[in-house]
Amino acid sequence: MTYAPFASRLTRSPIAFDKAAGQDAAQRFADLAPELVGVISGTAGCSPYLKGLMEREEAWLRAALALAPEAAMAEVLDDLAAVPLDGLGAALRQAKRRVALLTGLADVSGVWTLESVTGALSDLADRAVDLALKRLVADEIRRGKLPGATPDDAETAGGMFALSMGKGGARELNYSSDIDLICLFDQDRYVDDWQEARAAFIRVTRKMAALLSDITGEGYVFRTDLRLRPDASVTPVCISMAAAEAYYEAQGRTWERAAYIKARTAAGDLAAGARFLQALTPFVWRKHLDFAAIQDAHDMRLRIRDHRGLHGPITLEGHNMKLGVGGIREIEFFTQTRQLIAGGRDPGLRDRTTVGGLAALAEKGWVPPDVAAELTDLYRHHREIEHRLQMVADAQTHDLPGSAEGIARIAHFCGEGDVDRFRADLLDRLKHTDALTEGFFAPGAAEDGPELSESARAIVEGWRAYPALRSERAMQIFKRLRPTLLKALQKAANPDEALLALDGFLSGLPAGVQLFSLFEANPVLIDLIIDIAGTTPALARYLSRNASVLDAVIGGSFWAAWPGTAQLRADLTAVMVEIPDYERKLDMARRWMKEWHFRVGVHHLRGLIDAFEAGKSYADLAEAVISALWPVVSAEFERKHGPAPGRGAVVLGMGSLGAGRLNAGSDLDLIVIYDAAGVEQSEGAKPLATRPYFARLTQAMVTAVTAQMPEGRLYEVDMRLRPSGRQGPVATSIDSFRAYQMDEAWTWEHLALTRARVLAGGADLAADVEAVRRAVLATKGPGAKVISDVAEMRTRLQAAKPPAGSWEAKNGAGRLMDIELLAQTACLRQADPARRVEQQLRAGVKGGFLSVSDEQTLLEAYRLLWRLQAGSRLLTDRTLDLATVGEGGRAFLVRETGAEDGEALSARLEAAVAAAASVIDAHLGGVADAA
Repeated sequence: MTYAPFASRLTRSPIAFDKAAGQDAAQRFADLAPELVGVISGTAGCSPYLKGLMEREEAWLRAALALAPEAAMAEVLDDLAAVPLDGLGAALRQAKRRVALLTGLADVSGVWTLESVTGALSDLADRAVDLALKRLVADEIRRGKLPGATPDDAETAGGMFALSMGKGGARELNYSSDIDLICLFDQDRYVDDWQEARAAFIRVTRKMAALLSDITGEGYVFRTDLRLRPDASVTPVCISMAAAEAYYEAQGRTWERAAYIKARTAAGDLAAGARFLQALTPFVWRKHLDFAAIQDAHDMRLRIRDHRGLHGPITLEGHNMKLGVGGIREIEFFTQTRQLIAGGRDPGLRDRTTVGGLAALAEKGWVPPDVAAELTDLYRHHREIEHRLQMVADAQTHDLPGSAEGIARIAHFCGEGDVDRFRADLLDRLKHTDALTEGFFAPGAAEDGPELSESARAIVEGWRAYPALRSERAMQIFKRLRPTLLKALQKAANPDEALLALDGFLSGLPAGVQLFSLFEANPVLIDLIIDIAGTTPALARYLSRNASVLDAVIGGSFWAAWPGTAQLRADLTAVMVEIPDYERKLDMARRWMKEWHFRVGVHHLRGLIDAFEAGKSYADLAEAVISALWPVVSAEFERKHGPAPGRGAVVLGMGSLGAGRLNAGSDLDLIVIYDAAGVEQSEGAKPLATRPYFARLTQAMVTAVTAQMPEGRLYEVDMRLRPSGRQGPVATSIDSFRAYQMDEAWTWEHLALTRARVLAGGADLAADVEAVRRAVLATKGPGAKVISDVAEMRTRLQAAKPPAGSWEAKNGAGRLMDIELLAQTACLRQADPARRVEQQLRAGVKGGFLSVSDEQTLLEAYRLLWRLQAGSRLLTDRTLDLATVGEGGRAFLVRETGAEDGEALSARLEAAVAAAASVIDAHLGGVADAA
């Protein structure tokens, strides 16, 4: 890229505060272009340090100003490449003087943006550290002090690297910044002699720090700070990667996590550094939304202010632009804390820079765009003031001058002659920064809650004994949160019921800091929790055991449209691919499924979807889980026993899963069919004969779905619909399956086949299984005994599973199972491949088995019953009783079914069931009686 020369890019100029100094510099460079002379004069009249550099580097500066500053900068860095160790200290100090002068002039004149200035300073730091490490390691190798290393190893610093932390890692170094480094080495390169290698790297680190930091007649390069390393008070200045990883895993704190947001491998063995940072990803970026980090950041800010005495109203004289109220650190903490909260779930938030981090947070909805834009503007202004403070005398300071005269100098350095206006603008920016960030970090004091009845007060007082509120920190947060919770309860349909439900939720929480922090940062969740607690105690109990699923509410597109099976399968597959360990894959699948399952329930509860959309969503989710998990289980099984013989196996979803309509509490009916294609056994480390191979593979799949793990289980699985039921093999060959269905299966098994659907496995075998299904229906459907068999079966079902109360939706004459039985019968009679109730009834009409009026009566009853069943299973896993589900639950069911109230719903239900039973009796009842 070609850049324009320095002089053509000037956009502003300082005003000389010390006019004599400015005039002296103007005379020295009087031969340059007038606009350049103006910048040089203004700079020299504000900064004795830069004036001194101009005089010392006069010849170089004249040549550099004739170029583009980028070209001048590149020349300075390139000239360092061939410098030997004994000349490196002097060469780096000269480079530092020149870069300081170039960046200073490019900054004050507006030739470079803030990012260009800090980037140039960071480039010099990287080059200085990298050259120092490599030259010093080469010297250790030359002296035989690094076991097994050759001169070629110096190019990777023998496996040693330096992490640039803080502003250096983000390429945001300020003008007189020190550099924060963590020095580590790859112990795997020195398996037997790692202690001797460590001693060499410790020497290198100390010499490197001295080479850069020591002040000589040539100046210094960078003050170097090594105190950010793990447990700095007791560890040497360079430790192994393994030791560092062990420390962070066991003892790492929030401030260290925040520090690693900006961490970057700056020097030495870049590949080893990249591996280390990758290994640290789970430490820095937590899988759960981490709202407790807000309190940690707030506490850290207060400790810093306490230590430095930075509390109280803002007074410009002596105000700390970095750590004081409304300072740079406020914006950095605001950004980094938000990144820590959500960056574990969204890698797009892991930007090292403050400006880039704010932009990412705004794009992803974590920070309002106008707030991000304002903070970005304030950050740039603050950093410019910081640089001017440091340019005056090359001091690592962030304090505004302690006198009005000193502040006037800084105003002039910023090109502002009206000092009063400068002061007013700066004070406004500090106050505005404080206003934008303080509310985020420091939640307000607890307000008084509403008046409570004596019984309610006793419940609330009992919360102190719950596990979630035993820590002092949890109590502090909850004390602020409690009034908001209690006020929200007053809005519930029945506040007393909602309080009891909330009590149950809180009692089941194992810990509270994270969840309460989340509520405090997102008050909208309180309304959601009260809604859930006051309406669906079962969902509330689930939440208390799996509170992390609330991450999903605010950590992504929770309220977006349903993605469908294909996208869900792809998402789960991508999640599991990233995890090498098999059991961790299964556990992650559970967490993933529960977040989506919870989302369906909340959408249903809130009326965003109805019972039929919820039923389809639950089925999509189950299919995605089975289809994504099957290849993972198969691959793990194949690792031990070799690839599946022949064409492998497919997994069939039966019952409601096959029909694509589940409720919140459904288990999964599955069967497995395989085709060994004549192969007698597998080929692997532990080969198995075909039948035990597929039987054990099926058992492995069932275990993968049903096993209790840290994140719970995925689903309960029922395999009784396989040939011969509980007595039959858990996996069936396609030939045996075909023969069984044609020659041995009962009519009820043919009915079950009307809803069978392949969910996972090879496409060619799936097509053959579907062909078998259709052939069985075509052959067996017209049979003379179908109606009598179904009628007899209906009689047995009604005797074995009578209605469990007047609100029963599933069992009994005229209810869901009864309607589904007739629909399957109609489908079987017509040999129609349809799987869902509506299409199966339509097939019955087309074939003349049902009349249009029959269809309409059955559909009206089915739709009402499904809404009641899906709604009730969301509310409770027990028998539905409208008198005990609470006002919130009754309101939900009334809304879901479209009834005016509970009495109207009861009347509709009774009439619909009676009408449906009459239709079904007409087709099956008389035959059953005759039989």
